[in-house]
Amino acid sequence: MSTTATLASLTDSDRMADPNWWRQAAVYQIYPRSFSDSNGDGLGDIKGITAKVPYLKELGIDAVWLSPFYPSALADGGYDVDDYRNVDPRLGTLEDFDEMAAALHQAGIKLIVDIVPNHSSNRHEWFQEALKSPKGSAARDRYIFRDGRGENGELPPSDWDSVFGGPAWERVTEPDGAPGQWYMHIFAKEQPDLNWANREIRDDFLKTLRFWSDRGVDGFRIDVAHALTKDMAEPLPSKAQLQTKYNTGVDGFVDGSHPYWDRDEVHEIYAEWRQLFNEYNPPRTAVAEAWVHPDRRARYASPEGLGQAFNFDLLQADFDAEQFRTIITKNLGEASASGASSTWVFSNHDVVRHATRYGLPLAEAADQAEIMAGQAGKKWLLDGGKLEDVDVELGLRRARAASLLMFALPGSAYLYQGEELGLQEVGDIADSERQDPTFFRNKGVDVGRDGCRVPLPWENNGSSFGFGEATAHLPQPEWFGGFAVAAQDGVEGSTLELYRAALALRSQLQAAEELEWIPTADSDVLHFVRPGGWHTVTNFGTEPVELPAGTVVVSSGPLDLGDGSTGGKLPGATTAWIVA
Repeated sequence: MSTTATLASLTDSDRMADPNWWRQAAVYQIYPRSFSDSNGDGLGDIKGITAKVPYLKELGIDAVWLSPFYPSALADGGYDVDDYRNVDPRLGTLEDFDEMAAALHQAGIKLIVDIVPNHSSNRHEWFQEALKSPKGSAARDRYIFRDGRGENGELPPSDWDSVFGGPAWERVTEPDGAPGQWYMHIFAKEQPDLNWANREIRDDFLKTLRFWSDRGVDGFRIDVAHALTKDMAEPLPSKAQLQTKYNTGVDGFVDGSHPYWDRDEVHEIYAEWRQLFNEYNPPRTAVAEAWVHPDRRARYASPEGLGQAFNFDLLQADFDAEQFRTIITKNLGEASASGASSTWVFSNHDVVRHATRYGLPLAEAADQAEIMAGQAGKKWLLDGGKLEDVDVELGLRRARAASLLMFALPGSAYLYQGEELGLQEVGDIADSERQDPTFFRNKGVDVGRDGCRVPLPWENNGSSFGFGEATAHLPQPEWFGGFAVAAQDGVEGSTLELYRAALALRSQLQAAEELEWIPTADSDVLHFVRPGGWHTVTNFGTEPVELPAGTVVVSSGPLDLGDGSTGGKLPGATTAWIVA
């Protein structure tokens, strides 16, 4: 097989200098507070990440995406930022950050950090100044303050709902002690929305992007990238009016006219950011978290904008061949049209881990859409989240098969910490130990995202399974030991060794961002080939099927290979890579 124009043909130094490194990168998301605790306080930290760089190097990733590490009250897991140009002292210092960045770069690993531009925290110095300032002041103009409705302003400016439940407005007490104006918060009340019509906001975020880029950050993941610009012209439409016009949710926002989701003006901001990114060599990269209609996603991913945008389509799909084929074809076409590369993801810090989702009993047809739309496994969590309700073996087989298929696709593969261990969701966390604000704001409706944020198990036993010397900040179940790094390291057939092998082989795929579908006789089987003769076959069904001719270089599970090298059978819920 030719390895011309493959990542494997480049040295670490070449990869670090390559301006197109991001197009087919394997990116590993780290949730810092739950990765590794270096100082024994029960909370993961920056030095803990630095200590695990050899592990990340051996895993074979191209980049780390670091979820928020900024000073924060953790009203929303760190996405309520007090200071955009500093490190939470519980996690370390700027010097610790620099050491981590240097260690990653020395290992040939790029660094992407989360930027949270839609809102600050309510503890940010700007918001504290706004609370002490009068109506109409420059301090208040950095946020979205409005007078209330009603005789005495006692009603919020509109009846809009927060994403986290409850109203999207919070009333403040004025400096003289009187009930005052209201401020907008699409998410938690501790996350006041910034006013991106204010030039000061735009300039300050350019300063923040430059601050981290100058410290060696290679790229940025943009949180809620589709919500920055807003049309707050009076009269504000009612919730009923919005529901009438946009009756299919976010996917219905197809014309850019919603007051705060996916407005066309947001791309003016990203065009400015792109100019800044391109001042660096290699240019800084960015990927948008933009839950928008597929027809509008390409603008976020354009070369003149952020360059990439997450597609969460596979994350929301069932383990089904036709769904996968349709999604893959559609997204590769969109990426080609926009000049971007596609992105693929099955798990992250906001959803039930895919090894668990794939092991849940099939829902009734009427419930399937709800379970798979955005937060698969929600019903299971609400029912108590017991692991005994999950077919762990089936879920893991399917997850391994899906991940191996993903690694063969053109574009960037995004991994979430712990998926390389086949880690299951922790569903049965006691109410008293939960931390996610969505649980407290919507009890009985949403149990939150804590189950995928439980600290990683590094050792088979101990008070925190090697996470640190103290008990972890979220409870780790007893069964975690069986999934620990130590339980899988060097063990043939383990999920960790599968990921290591697959990611090493992935670097040999040619850089051409295309694939060819190969017809199959079985509708449960997907087969495609990448340039250079690299075939990927996935059996989504339950019965074994014939493998095509060639040499199997890696498979997600055991195969019946006949003579041990060619031909044979591909079992259900299994993927194989074959060199013809």
